[in-house]
Amino acid sequence: MVPILLLIFGLVILIFGGEIFIRGSASLARKLNVSPIVIGLTVVAFGTSVAELVVNILAAFKGSSDLAVGNILGSNIANVLLILGVAAIIRNLKIKKGTAWKELPLCILSVIILFILGNDVLFNGGATINILTSGDGLILLGFFLIFLYYTYGLTKVEGEKEDIKVYSWFYSILFILVGLAGIMGGAKLMVDNGIKIAEIFGLSQLFIGVTVVAIGTSLPELVTSIIAAYHGHDDLVIGNIVGSNIFNVLWILGLTPIISPIRMNTQANVDILIAILSVLLLFVFMFIGHKHQRYQLRRWQGVVFLLFYSAYIFYVFYRG
Repeated sequence: MVPILLLIFGLVILIFGGEIFIRGSASLARKLNVSPIVIGLTVVAFGTSVAELVVNILAAFKGSSDLAVGNILGSNIANVLLILGVAAIIRNLKIKKGTAWKELPLCILSVIILFILGNDVLFNGGATINILTSGDGLILLGFFLIFLYYTYGLTKVEGEKEDIKVYSWFYSILFILVGLAGIMGGAKLMVDNGIKIAEIFGLSQLFIGVTVVAIGTSLPELVTSIIAAYHGHDDLVIGNIVGSNIFNVLWILGLTPIISPIRMNTQANVDILIAILSVLLLFVFMFIGHKHQRYQLRRWQGVVFLLFYSAYIFYVFYRG
């Protein structure tokens, strides 16, 4: 019982720390005259994924590779099926053609690259184990830089800006320090107690990663997407989810093995497949219906997403 309470407590601290860190970092960047475009692509993007990053690094250092991989794959699946499912039920979500034809395929490509790099035994006849090495991490980071370059160009064309609240120098720096402390402390509590829960109940760390930890680290995106959908900010909902998924695979799983190699469990291939299929389903949904209904995620499609996510969670429980 105590490990469960500590894990929940760690999650609360993690979310609070992430929010404070983003506010302080974005404010400091504006005070240093960094452009809103650069802030959106770096400070805010990093801040929204720093929770997953810290969880993964700590898990990798502790030799809990399944927890690290499960966190990212489970988070990506939850982002599409759970978060977009809930957001679409609140209101029909309009999706830009550029997102449908460019960013969604890139999202799928990132997971396919992970599948290839993480299956050494399948693609390399001499390999006996599947492992993400520092070299694999550099490849993922290389694709991440390409994604950043593309996004920067897209942002310049579309003129997107971040609405950022600016605090004093003192509070900006204080928020950054308090946020980082919260993220580090919360992530450590989640990783340590996630491992303990797996041991107590005889569950795999992959199970804990794709369920409890993944959903927990996705809660900020869930809350943000619900609020954005309620206020009609469709682009914010879709853009944040698709961007977050690409960020998770290319940035976090790119950086983590450079710090400590990650062993890939063959069971994770099922989760990789689900992650790919969920984005493919989103892509297909863009072209269903009459002409005026295309490039939308409608309420009934949101229900389908939630049903698929429920089936996935049931499978994960059955797998153990």
